[in-house]
Amino acid sequence: MTIRIGADEMMPFLEEVFPQVAGMFGIDRLDEDLLIMRLYSHERHLRPGGTVSGPAMFGLADVSAYVATMARIGREALAVTTNCSIDFMRKPVAGADVLAKCRVLKLGRSLSVCDVLLYSEGMAEPVARASLTYSLPPVAAG
Repeated sequence: MTIRIGADEMMPFLEEVFPQVAGMFGIDRLDEDLLIMRLYSHERHLRPGGTVSGPAMFGLADVSAYVATMARIGREALAVTTNCSIDFMRKPVAGADVLAKCRVLKLGRSLSVCDVLLYSEGMAEPVARASLTYSLPPVAAG
């Protein structure tokens, strides 16, 4: 699947269409095979006990599937999540950034299906796994 928007263009686009996430995420890798996206660990993402919360990890999984999809279809801000299933498997490392390794499994005319593994930075085993489906806006008749 060809990349239409690279990492250098993606973060400004993401912050343009979702200004509320400015400064929360970064892209470590974006190519045809894999997106690695980072949630910068911040106090607002922590739950009691000092580890990254489930909602923060869900947000990273969702944003990474959106970014991986946008990278392939171009600037189509109106793509929306239609399904997400997430399994939390182990406790994240307190204070560590969380990394999402996202793969687009299928990109069709109307849906994008992605698989995301989440890792605490420096940890070999994933802390969560998510499966997401995005509904793509219809192609304008031309």
